[in-house]
Amino acid sequence: MSFKMQRVHVYHAEVEDKPGGIAAKLKMLAEAGAHLEYVYSQRSATKPGIGELYVAPLTGTNELKAAKAAGLHEVPEPFVFRVEGDDRAGLSGKLTQAWEMAGINLHGLVMSVLHGRFIGYVTFDTAADGNRAATILAELGTSEAHATPPGRNGAKM
Repeated sequence: MSFKMQRVHVYHAEVEDKPGGIAAKLKMLAEAGAHLEYVYSQRSATKPGIGELYVAPLTGTNELKAAKAAGLHEVPEPFVFRVEGDDRAGLSGKLTQAWEMAGINLHGLVMSVLHGRFIGYVTFDTAADGNRAATILAELGTSEAHATPPGRNGAKM
């Protein structure tokens, strides 16, 4: 089985919790040529009328200028990692159980499957937890490659 996991450096801005609050910021990034792979938003738990917006990646001068103009800035937290690879039935359960057994707490997790491949974003409490999780994922991939015959395509997580 083939897996890949890498840290995603995210940019953050507060947005007004109203129609168009997120769209205005994303429009500025799109006009600068940003090709976003990660967009996450939620209402603020502590500030009524405010939302939180996280995006990635942002690269190049034009995108970074647009991000600054939109009020986005790179943040050291949350610790977001992109994980992707070959899908197998029960993989998300095996993976999260292995992380649990290693004492790694997940802050957040989203995974999807398309055409026999999965992609997800995992948020950890610390960068060290994310790095440990990546090692476990690599070990799981090696053991699964030798123990599990190829399965059908489709959503199996």
